[in-house]
Amino acid sequence: MTPGARVEATIELLTAIDADDQAPDHIVDGYFRSRRYAGSGDRRDVGGRVYDVLRRRAKLDWWIERTGLSLETNSRLRAISFLILEERKSLDDVKAMFTGTRHCPELLSDPEAELAEALYGRPLLNRDMPDHVRLEYPEWMDRPFRALWGDKLEQEMSALNQVAPLDLRVNTIKGTPEDALARLQEDYITCAPTSLSPLGIRVEGKVRLGGTRAFKEGLVEVQDEGSQLVSMLCGAKPGMTVVDYCAGAGGKTLALAAAMADEGRLSGRLFALDISRYRMDRMTPRLKRASAVQVRRRAIAAVDEPWVEEHKGFADRVLIDVPCTGTGSWRRNPDARWCFTPERLAEIRENQQRIMLSAAELVKPHGRLIYVTCSLLQEENEQQLAWFVEKKPEFQPIPIDEVWSETVGGPPPPSGPCLRLSPASAGTDGFFCAVLERQR
Repeated sequence: MTPGARVEATIELLTAIDADDQAPDHIVDGYFRSRRYAGSGDRRDVGGRVYDVLRRRAKLDWWIERTGLSLETNSRLRAISFLILEERKSLDDVKAMFTGTRHCPELLSDPEAELAEALYGRPLLNRDMPDHVRLEYPEWMDRPFRALWGDKLEQEMSALNQVAPLDLRVNTIKGTPEDALARLQEDYITCAPTSLSPLGIRVEGKVRLGGTRAFKEGLVEVQDEGSQLVSMLCGAKPGMTVVDYCAGAGGKTLALAAAMADEGRLSGRLFALDISRYRMDRMTPRLKRASAVQVRRRAIAAVDEPWVEEHKGFADRVLIDVPCTGTGSWRRNPDARWCFTPERLAEIRENQQRIMLSAAELVKPHGRLIYVTCSLLQEENEQQLAWFVEKKPEFQPIPIDEVWSETVGGPPPPSGPCLRLSPASAGTDGFFCAVLERQR
């Protein structure tokens, strides 16, 4: 691909990401699957630029507005601004890529050329930028983030804007962490154990994991270290009845299945529930690869699900990784930070409360309800926990130190009533986890 073609691909992908709810990596992968002519260097260059633009969107938009040209911001203007401000291209350089010829972007319009000229020589960072622009988060989130982090705001937000590492979880149905490390290293994968999860492996650099024997044979699964830890805090064991209430793609379901395995086979009953039958079906190959086909899957209604009514008080553990704003996963989905409004947050919180009340019905006396989000907002975490305990006083939180000692071993990274992880504090995605036990 020519430099111009790479820029055109960048613009097309940014436009698609803006218009689609899918994660950016799925859109990028799909884009290049239909363009086999693009080489590995093209994919690396275009993909890297797409993510760089997404991680600098607030600053790019600030500069576009700062020029006073009254241009309506879009993916094309962001790409032009990125080339000038970050890649330090000149107006002539940009014009050489925007030729309108085959696979290249259309010629610059007069306002676009004026924008490029106005931005030339400017630094991306400017001292007049407010914190929410400089640190790349929505202005309406400034108050809750400051309430949460105070003077650590910059440290935490900067970590959220970095590239996330690739973490793997060892599938103990198939082998040990030592087996997995050795198998990966045989395929020339540079990796090491994670610092917190005893089942985690962190991979260095970008690798084609699907081609490795460890992945093909189901010895490892892709799962962030933080997600591994909250799965372990469920305390699932062989012989138990366990429900993954919002199973999604099945990452935590697979972790629970491994924890419940006895002599290489799932022992007990593990149910994976989700409102999306499509997600339930997509889990099939992952379950087969991991030797966890005994998992019972069910698509359920968002409200008034008869199956819940029929199975009241039957589960030892119920995990609810509720839908949320996903602020803790911004390293992987940098565009997600612009998808939410205060009004949308209010709707999400209502949905979370509905799920908590429904899932709680499944928990038996002395069983546990594990509430999880990949959000950093207290409105979705501590405040929801307080609301739930007031509504359902028979559920009492267990101090996370106690749960961690039982399940992971040793002291948790941050001590407290609940577990709160973030990229800055723990090197993981952002997670919140509260474990509640049902009293008689």
